[in-house]
Amino acid sequence: MSAPRHVGVIDIGKTNVKVAVVDLVGRREIGVLKRSNAVVAGPPYPHYDIEGHWQFLCEALASLNADHGVDAISVTAHGASLVLLDETGNLATPVLDYEFGGPDDLAAAYDGIRPDFAETGSPRLPVGLNVGAQLFWQFRSDPELERRVATVLTYPQYWTFRLTGVLANEVTSLGCHTDLWNPRQEDFSSLVTNLGLQEKMAPVRKAVECAGPLLPGIAEATGLPPQTAVACGIHDSNASLLPHLLERRAPFTVLSTGTWVIALAIGGRDMPLDPARDTLINVNAFGDPVPSARFMGGREFDLVMGDRPAGCTEPEAAAVLERQIMLFPAVEPKSGPFPGKNARWNAEETTLTPGERFAALSFYLALMSAECLAMIGADGPTIVEGPFSQNLQFLAMLEAATGRPVDTSNTSATGTSIGAALLVAGRADPSAPKQASPIRQTEIDPRAGAYASTWRAQVASVPFSEGTALSAQLYRGAPGVSD
Repeated sequence: MSAPRHVGVIDIGKTNVKVAVVDLVGRREIGVLKRSNAVVAGPPYPHYDIEGHWQFLCEALASLNADHGVDAISVTAHGASLVLLDETGNLATPVLDYEFGGPDDLAAAYDGIRPDFAETGSPRLPVGLNVGAQLFWQFRSDPELERRVATVLTYPQYWTFRLTGVLANEVTSLGCHTDLWNPRQEDFSSLVTNLGLQEKMAPVRKAVECAGPLLPGIAEATGLPPQTAVACGIHDSNASLLPHLLERRAPFTVLSTGTWVIALAIGGRDMPLDPARDTLINVNAFGDPVPSARFMGGREFDLVMGDRPAGCTEPEAAAVLERQIMLFPAVEPKSGPFPGKNARWNAEETTLTPGERFAALSFYLALMSAECLAMIGADGPTIVEGPFSQNLQFLAMLEAATGRPVDTSNTSATGTSIGAALLVAGRADPSAPKQASPIRQTEIDPRAGAYASTWRAQVASVPFSEGTALSAQLYRGAPGVSD
C-alpha cells in the first residue's frame, strides 16, 4: 500500500472542533470544517457535547473525503480532560468541562492525596485544570460512579476509540498537568493508586502508533476505505511541537497559541520551575519531559477586544509605543505567570481607538509570552504557531522583549494539524537528520525595547490596586480565540 498523502485530522479544541485535510507533500491544509465547542450547562454539571461532536466529525470526514480523499486519520485534542467509560464502552458520566469550578469545593481534601510537583511536574491549578481534581470531585459527588467506570481514557484517544474500537492512553495527554503521570519514571503517578484506578487505566501507547483501521460501521458512514489507518493521537500543543522536534536542532522554543498560549522549551537553559506561576513539565510525543509555561492568551485577547475589529495601522501602533500605553496582568487571573493579579491599564481605556487597543493588547500578550519563556530557560529561536503567528505587533514585541529571533509557521491555520498528520505512516521519526532552519527576522521599532523594560518594571513594582481597572463588560463570557 502506498504511503498516505491526505490525512484527515480531527482537532478537538477548547473553543472549536475542527476536521482538516492535510496534504503531507505540501505540508498544508487543503480543507477545513469546524463547529463551536459550546459547553452544555448540565445536568449533572457543565460538560462537552460529545454526541454532537461525534455527529459533526462523521459528517465532516464524509464531506472532506468526498472533496479531497482521505488516506489516513489522526486525532489531536486539548488537555485537562479524561473520558470515563462503562463496561459497554459508553460514557459512564458526561465529560466535565475543565473550567467548571466544582472541583474547587473539595480542594483541601484533594490536596491531601495528590502527589507533589517533584513527582509529577504538574502544578496545582484551579477549577478542573488538574484532571486528578476532576476525578476526585466526580467520585465524591456521585458515589456510584467509581463502580460504573470500567475504563479511563485520555481525551484524544477517546475519539480514536470511537473510530477504531481500540482502548488506549497516551503520554502527551497524561503528562499535561493531570497529576496522573510521573514523567521521569515514565509511568503513572501515585495518584492513580490513591484513586483506586490502577486496573481501569487503558494501556499506554505512543502517539505515533497506529491504533488500528476504522470500524466497519464508521467506514460505511463516512465513505472511507475500511483499511484506513488511524493514529493513536496526541495532545494539541505537542502536535504543534512535533514537526520542530523532527526537523530543528536544539535549542529552540515553540509558542503554541490559541485559547491557551503554551511555551515549550527544547534544549534551553536549566531553570528551576515555579509551579505557583503556571510552569510545568509537559511530555512530548517521544515521552521526553519538556519544561513549559502557559497562560490563557487567546481568552484574554477576546475579553479585551470584544467585538472590536482586530487590527491596527502603523501610526496607531507607533502611538502606543511612543505614549507607552500599557495593559498590565492579568486579564485572566486564574492561570499564567501572574495568578491572582488584577489587570489594569495605565491610560483611560475609553479614549483608545480600537487600533490602539489592539496594539497595546498585542504588546501585552507578547510580554506575557516573553515572561513565560524566561521562566522555563528558553534559548534559541522562538517559533510561533497558531493565530498569533499572524499578528505582526505581537511578533515584533516578542522579538524585542526576548532579544532572540522569532519565526512563524504559516502552513497550518490551526497550528496543530500538520504535527498530528505526521503521526501516520511512520513519518514521525526522531532519528531523522535535523538542521538549523532559516529564521525570519522581524523589523523592530527601536522604541519596543524601552516599552518592554518599562512594562516589566511596572509589573514588578506598581501595586495592582492602582490605576484604571478593566471595564466590567469585558467579563461577560466572551468566547476564546480559535484554537
